[in-house]
Amino acid sequence: MGCSNNLLGILNIITFLLSIPILGGGIWLSSHASTDCEHFLQKPVIALGIFLMVVAVAGIIGACCRVNWLLWLYLLVMFILIIVLTVFTVFAFVVTNKGAGEVVSNRGYKEYKLGDYSNWLQKRVENEKNWRRIKSCLIDGKVCQSLEDDKITPSTQFFAKNLSPIQSGCCKPPDICNFEYVSPTQWTKTTTANTTNTDCNTWSNDQTALCYNCQSCKAGVLQNLKGHWKKVAVINIVFLVFIIIVYSIGCCAFRSNRWDNSWKPYAGR
Repeated sequence: MGCSNNLLGILNIITFLLSIPILGGGIWLSSHASTDCEHFLQKPVIALGIFLMVVAVAGIIGACCRVNWLLWLYLLVMFILIIVLTVFTVFAFVVTNKGAGEVVSNRGYKEYKLGDYSNWLQKRVENEKNWRRIKSCLIDGKVCQSLEDDKITPSTQFFAKNLSPIQSGCCKPPDICNFEYVSPTQWTKTTTANTTNTDCNTWSNDQTALCYNCQSCKAGVLQNLKGHWKKVAVINIVFLVFIIIVYSIGCCAFRSNRWDNSWKPYAGR
């Protein structure tokens, strides 16, 4: 049963080594961050690096030095982590279950409506503070500027382009507005322009405004987020299986330590 202690020690040494570049990356972001997005990422990355490092050290000492109380604490943290990951994974699949792009006739891209997504996600992007930060990230990331850099002149070429959800929602007015194409981020209102749709009135040719405050832009962000969350949920399932295996090995090591401690008085006779 001592084999479980050695195996647990090896797995935690690997975890400790992995936590070093994660923590280093967070510290690097904190000193080199130039945008709101990078500043937003630094704290979670540093927290994750420290958490993994502390848990790994507890696992190494508990398993290799057979410190039972520390191993018990390690198993408690692992158990809580399993519960949290399970809840988050189920939650991620539930909130991203609704919403999809609408196919537009003779267009290579899809368009997105905010009302199609879950209420929880809608509330997140409708929060003024959250949206200000997201909008800042979109502008800093030059998502729309990249379309201008492609120098797409003919409108037919632009309409056939496979735009990302964010580009479709934030960089151009919705097709229902009936605006005249000038360039990917320059559009002219026509006599047949739709003015009943709020996004049509929100659109601006100002490169710092465009459709960043449109409902379609928020929907495009949610569609993009939905794709990322589903990938994270799948990764979480794989990580969850790994954590459960480590937890099982830890339980064996804990029983092994208790077994050894219970035999020590008899061994000294």
